Amino acid sequence: MARWNTIARGAAVAVVASLALAACSSSDDAGSSDGASSAPAGSSDALKIGTLLPLTGSLAFLGPPEVAGVHLAADEINAAGGVFGQDVEIIDTDSSDTANPQIASQSVSGLIADGVGAIVGAASSSVSLNVVDDITAAGVVQISPANTSTALSGYPGGFYFRVAPPDTVQGNALANVILDDGYTNVGILVFNDDYGTSLRDVIQATIEGAGGTITYGVSGEEFDPTATNFSSNVQAILATNPEAIALISFDQVNQIVPELAAAGFDTSKLYLVDGNTSDFSAVFEPGTLTGAKGTIPGANPSDDFKALLEGANGGPLDSYAYGPESYDATMLVALAALKGGAGDGATIRDNLPAVSGANGGTECSGWVECSELVLAGEEITYMAVSGSGAFNSDNDPSSAYIGVFEYGEDNVPVWTEAVYGEV
Repeated sequence: MARWNTIARGAAVAVVASLALAACSSSDDAGSSDGASSAPAGSSDALKIGTLLPLTGSLAFLGPPEVAGVHLAADEINAAGGVFGQDVEIIDTDSSDTANPQIASQSVSGLIADGVGAIVGAASSSVSLNVVDDITAAGVVQISPANTSTALSGYPGGFYFRVAPPDTVQGNALANVILDDGYTNVGILVFNDDYGTSLRDVIQATIEGAGGTITYGVSGEEFDPTATNFSSNVQAILATNPEAIALISFDQVNQIVPELAAAGFDTSKLYLVDGNTSDFSAVFEPGTLTGAKGTIPGANPSDDFKALLEGANGGPLDSYAYGPESYDATMLVALAALKGGAGDGATIRDNLPAVSGANGGTECSGWVECSELVLAGEEITYMAVSGSGAFNSDNDPSSAYIGVFEYGEDNVPVWTEAVYGEV
């Protein structure tokens, strides 16, 4: 179950990485020297972190903010002297999507050969499910900024973690947004993908639990994610006369939304998810999505943090989705390595729950503040920029925020509120 509270409209989490502070507290810090010299054998090796994020494929729009988040964290850490007296090394690779599974497999093989202690990614739950066994078998930590499938909760081996909440949180939040808007007879257009069906199941359970009905989109009524035409799917769902439609897809949204509009569906009654809530200002005619809503896990980052992400990206970003989570994932990995005294996967795995706050401890944010506490031997609770809570026994965040967005005339999603959920 998820217990929900609503944050006032316009509120935002204002935890911001301070690069200037990091640079002022660099390797001259005696605490850092003491921590490095007292760390276990092997701590002289540089911490290597790989990324397995979508540079191509149907989720490529998520790649830039996620990669920027990883590099923002690494830059902050390295400006303060790095880990074990050396710069954190980031090795970027492409995850692509499930239509190109060989790309992620090749990327993982390369990262393992390069000796990474942790891999940040993938964005797609289905991609992660295709490679998680190989990563676990190699004794490397996998920490995703964006996976939501419930199939990954408590994954065997204990090397898999995620900063994004499972679908039990986002699905429940989106369903309640739909119900709060007064709709109880809801259709679901969902692709046949583990991410899609997992999220659909939670939305369906929540709406039916409130006395509503799913008119279309139950098990067996999914669409093929590799299809190139969705007219028959659009006609099938509209034939059931839904009051509202939840669309669970990736870039298939680019074809489905115009078909829904052309068929006469009121797209202000359309609800999107994190896989497709994006800026469509250059894709659709103005007004196409006015009033439509979408959800993305994570609290709304502050303007200062957005500027830092754009700096790490080397230019403007069209989306900030999962950038904060990617930053948090990288910070948590580095803090776990520092706490354990080594950058291998087993050490990182064993210390990730503690630095996330699973054991309680002093609240801290950013590398300088948190690393000084770790080096002093204190237990910490890392305050995530994304708002995610400490890891629970399934290596999922114990709590998280879900951002709710509404589209304007320009087809750009605008953050309206965040809903807090405890799993």
